[in-house]
Amino acid sequence: MGVYQDGIAKNAVDGKEVVAHLYEYTAQISIDPDLKVKSADRKIPPVQILFCLKEKNKKKLNSHRWFFNAFGPILNPNVCVLLDVGTRPGNTSIYHLWKAFDVNKNVAGACGEICAMTGRGCVNLFNPLVAAQNFEYKMSNILDKPMESVFGYISVLPGAFSAYRYKALLNDAKGNGPLASYFKGENQSGDMDNIFSANMYLAEDRILCFELVAKRGGQWTLKYVRSAIGETDVPDSVPEFISQRRRWLNGSFFAAIYALTHSINIWRSDHSMIRKLWFHLEFFYNFISIVFSWFALGNMYITFYFLTRSLADPAIDPFGNGWGDRIYEVMRYLYIFLMCTQFICSMGNRPQGSKATYTMSMIAFALIMGYMLFAATLITIRSLQAAFGSIDISQDAFEILQTVVKNAAFRDIIMSLLSTYGLYVIMSVLYMDPWHMITSFVQYLFMMPSYVNILNVYAFCNTHDVSWGTKGDTTVHSDLGVAKKGDGQVVELEMPVSSADINEAYDEAISELSHKFQEVHQSRSAATKQDDYYRGFRTRLVMAWIGSNGILVALVGSADIEKKLTMADGSNAYLAGIMWSVFGLSLFRFFGSTIYLFFSLFGH
Repeated sequence: MGVYQDGIAKNAVDGKEVVAHLYEYTAQISIDPDLKVKSADRKIPPVQILFCLKEKNKKKLNSHRWFFNAFGPILNPNVCVLLDVGTRPGNTSIYHLWKAFDVNKNVAGACGEICAMTGRGCVNLFNPLVAAQNFEYKMSNILDKPMESVFGYISVLPGAFSAYRYKALLNDAKGNGPLASYFKGENQSGDMDNIFSANMYLAEDRILCFELVAKRGGQWTLKYVRSAIGETDVPDSVPEFISQRRRWLNGSFFAAIYALTHSINIWRSDHSMIRKLWFHLEFFYNFISIVFSWFALGNMYITFYFLTRSLADPAIDPFGNGWGDRIYEVMRYLYIFLMCTQFICSMGNRPQGSKATYTMSMIAFALIMGYMLFAATLITIRSLQAAFGSIDISQDAFEILQTVVKNAAFRDIIMSLLSTYGLYVIMSVLYMDPWHMITSFVQYLFMMPSYVNILNVYAFCNTHDVSWGTKGDTTVHSDLGVAKKGDGQVVELEMPVSSADINEAYDEAISELSHKFQEVHQSRSAATKQDDYYRGFRTRLVMAWIGSNGILVALVGSADIEKKLTMADGSNAYLAGIMWSVFGLSLFRFFGSTIYLFFSLFGH
């Protein structure tokens, strides 16, 4: 495009080290993915480009600091669009993002729909990892982002493709504000004594979103723009996928806690009373979601336990001759073995070094999920038969409905199915984007245990690692002298051969033995102390996480407690509570997403 010019850049100027190179050019050409050049004759408008090339790679936050703190005050832009390398916006996506700011003066930030790159002919979807992420991205863009946009606070505007109003980002006269909070992570990255903050700033864009809506004296809101589409490349290998989610999960978990504990800051803004109450309603929803994510490990095992154990009942056993009970025992021991494997690998191994172990674990969890789905399907069929078998055809429709609903097992299962799979189908059809249900839903379904049991375990077991993936060099100190290579292939060593030298060495050894040994107190360096503190926090957090989930499993799975949880109709009160809680959360997302869709029809 003519922006970069080779041979101009220098490493130093007048004895001063160069930290960045700046190129300015007005380009009027465009290059498509097939490397075909389009120029002014194709009505390509001229675009002025400032290209800042840093001398050293100091990560994304440092690049953003260059833009917002160095170029921003000079250019004084209205809207700033952030676009990651590897993300391809649609032809009109940037326009639609800008339009959101033009229509509503209170919009401080906006994001578009991030889609996974599926390749030509969707060939990438043959990779289960890519397909699962494609489904995850799609449902987030259909359920979560629209719901949050209705409230005015989106928990995260993806850094891959988002936009901000520059005026809303600026700090106040005292230097406090969104940008100050945003760049705090770069200033102290790797040196923070507070590991909570260190993990929190792994998701610095989440902190920025909260600081914008809670800005003192402001009325800023965040908006989701569905028509602004951006495709991004997603991890297609197990190690890369696990490493990426480690940073995402830890950053989002601690950033969410930060937002909840600082939710009172909303009251220092100039939002209306109704808007502030709306924010607190969303905060309550986020709190419930955090609680569910904390206990997801235990609830996944409890679901597995009750589903697979139900097939061990001779009255339901589809295999006969006690095979249902045998399969249940094998599955249970396999599940426990896999969980032990995850904690062992996560505490000491890198995903890149344990690729085979993690891959086999994902396959094994997929097999367990397949058996769980088989058990759930069989129980649903039996519940349907029991529910409709008790119907009196002489009753009217309302009485028949009452009879069916009184069947607890049928009622709970139907509510659970409607609140998950039914919600996915209904909202995908309403948004006229149902294809991921066909191409990616099955892969996501079989990956669900891995999301909980592999990704969460690795993330929590590595909270001490607050890096973005790069490590420092290891220095080896040598103080024993060297062995010099002489002529030929012989190594020359100077050996003590004279009697005087040998006797002197012997006398020194005897003298050393006669002296009393004094213990040398070793002091830890600051880096070692910080690393010990981080690892200690990690250990306590994992112990609390395992302990709380273990207590939950022990209580719900114990025979005495299970009897108390068994209601008169034979259903389990805890499972029923979980199912109805999921139904309530799903209903909340459904209404939020539907309201967004309704408003979008009128251009809001």
